[in-house]
This record gives sequence, C-alpha cells and structure tokens, in this order.
Amino acid sequence: MHETILHKEYTFDQSLLRITSLNKIYKDKKREVHALDNVSLTIHKGEIFGLLGVNGAGKTTLSSILATLHPPTSGDALFNGTSIYDELYAYRNQLGFCPQYQNLDAQLTVEENLIFAGRYYLLPNETIKKRVDELIAQFDLERYRTFKIHQLSGGNKQRVLIARALIHQPQLIILDEPTVGLDPDIRRILWDIIKELKAAGITIILTTHYLDEAEYLSDRICILHKGRVRLIESLDTLKAQHERKKLEDIFLQLREGFDDASQ
Repeated sequence: MHETILHKEYTFDQSLLRITSLNKIYKDKKREVHALDNVSLTIHKGEIFGLLGVNGAGKTTLSSILATLHPPTSGDALFNGTSIYDELYAYRNQLGFCPQYQNLDAQLTVEENLIFAGRYYLLPNETIKKRVDELIAQFDLERYRTFKIHQLSGGNKQRVLIARALIHQPQLIILDEPTVGLDPDIRRILWDIIKELKAAGITIILTTHYLDEAEYLSDRICILHKGRVRLIESLDTLKAQHERKKLEDIFLQLREGFDDASQ
C-alpha cells in the first residue's frame, strides 16, 4: 500500500503540464526496478518547479521522460491538455532541455552550436541569426562567440547549454542539475539567469540535489523518494509548517519520515 502523500494543489494562472499515473519499470532476467511508481503531478505556467530527491529517487528518469528521451512504461503527460504522445513534435517545439552532462559539439564554436540548434528546429535562417545574437547578448557570451567549446570554462559551457535550449523560444524548459560541479560564484550567476527566464514567462522544471539552489529558485517543491511522489508543496508553506527552518533541515527531517514509513 502507498504511503500518504503530502500534496496540495495551488491556483496559478493555468496548468501547463499534467502528469498522470506515470510508471517506469526497468527489467532484466533477474529482477525489475520501479524507477517511477504511479507519479502524478501538475506543473503550472510561469513557475519554477523544484524536483528533489536523493540519488536514485527518480528525478533524472522523470526529466528524461518529460524531455521525450525515454518512453514511460505506462501513464501519460498532458501538455496544455493534450497528450505529448499524440502531438509529439508540437510538444518538442515548445520544450527546451538542458541535460545534466553537457553534450555540446566540442568541434564547433559557441555561435555554430547555437546555429546548429536553430537548424534542428527548422527555424528560418534570418530567425536563427536574430536568436543567436539575442542569446549571445543575453548570456554575456559575445567575447566567446568564436571560441570552440573545449576552450570554455564550466560556467560558460553551462550558459551555452541553457542558451541552446532557448533557441526556439520554448514555453517550458527542463534544467537537469544545471549547476552541478560549478564554483559558488558561477552558480549564483546562473541562478540569476534562471530567475530572469521565469520573469520572461518561461516555465521551469529544475532538477537539483543542491538544496540551497532549490530554496533560492523554486516556487514549489516536489520530493521524489524511491520513485514515488512524497510531497508537493510551496516553499513558503513548507517553511511555515516547519517553523521557518532551512529547506535542507526540512528535507532531512522529511526523508527520515519517508524511510521509516517504508520499513
């Protein structure tokens, strides 16, 4: 039997992505692993939705399914009320994905990587040129425009990754561990960039194991534990319920409860 989920819906302007009864099972000859177990949640337009959990909780699996990199075993995801699998290409045209491990073409320059992304989305050449110029300016990459990717620092590579995900002006962007391994000052700069994306009306799914990052950026927090949704709550409500503790303290306290309940 499933444990009780602390889950409360909030009234935003409009829901953008509704995930219903999503399951992902990996099988081999000896066993099967439920990476996601009956996951249901709603992501609203204009919010930063923080997806938290320890390693193996299912965060990257869920992000990969929503990015259409892997199919679910069962369940569905509705984008603006329509299954993403009924309108796959239309959904992908409204989705930006920034993977955990950078996969930029090291043999191309910053500008060429962005141009290639624009061509992938079949944008007209004039639109590509305009968007590349806008994004290079927005992410303060002008001095690196003609640099090959291998010549960039980790922080600048991450800027290019996020810029690439925005080339086609998506409504929704998935950021999977966007600041992992970066210095604290670079992380802060990227946090401000993410805040600016939200201010521009972009909905963001943020997968992170940095609790200070989730606390600074997220409107709502979703905690996955052993493939299940254990909590969905606004950050303000969580802090009020737990006497304004830091999110790290709240997370550790809740995790202990989840472990006790599953024993």
